[in-house]
Amino acid sequence: MTYCDQNPPPPKCEPFGIEAVLVCDNYSDFLAYTLPHNKNLFDRIVVVTSYEDKATQKLCEFHHVECLKTDLLESRKGLFCKAQAINVGLDALKKSDWVVHLDADIWLPPQTRILLQRAELDKSMLYGIDRFIVKGAEQWHDFIEKPQLQHECDSWVHLNAFPVGTRVMQAAGQGYVPIGFFQLWNPKGSGVSHYPGEHTDAGRTDVLFAQLWPRSKRAMLPEIVGYHLESIDSAFGLNWIGRKSAPFSAKQS
Repeated sequence: MTYCDQNPPPPKCEPFGIEAVLVCDNYSDFLAYTLPHNKNLFDRIVVVTSYEDKATQKLCEFHHVECLKTDLLESRKGLFCKAQAINVGLDALKKSDWVVHLDADIWLPPQTRILLQRAELDKSMLYGIDRFIVKGAEQWHDFIEKPQLQHECDSWVHLNAFPVGTRVMQAAGQGYVPIGFFQLWNPKGSGVSHYPGEHTDAGRTDVLFAQLWPRSKRAMLPEIVGYHLESIDSAFGLNWIGRKSAPFSAKQS
């Protein structure tokens, strides 16, 4: 008998509601990998894109996911008001329980929803997670074919599949800041329902959003590590004013 066989079954989870919003403009090559999986973790997921991004629109239609079009996103023309686009998505949600803002290139582990249900979340808090950095589609294909366990026997969280991405802490923010690739909060419990919309690119707005909560109300969920899919030429801030990185394709890896 193994340790897993001896381990008692986990407690039953109380049902809860969770919606997600993500912005995808000229990022459909990533969304093609993440959306089919992530959509099953949420009661509802809304994708916000530009009028010109037909590939994202078709992808959403294929997977029967709600897609909202806005003129706030025209990254090929240098316009990328991501925070305002997030608000377009948030306005479409019920926001009656939990909400996640998620990046289009984040693939969440299969147990994400049940782990959130078990976590006894505080509705006044903002939560973030860690992320693995996956460089190129070839790495990702190899992993999906023979995945290394992240969660084992309802007892361990393994952190050795890929390098773990850097966390953000700021002196001005009194410490840990859950950044925009995954931000979980309860609009009713926290009183926060929208993103600060003053910036016109993808930088800084997620930090400003996180700082709407005092440090005592920001926490990391150690049970969950997302997978951040990156192009092989990805660099810090490369795509903050529209997509510039190489396609996420095994042929490019």
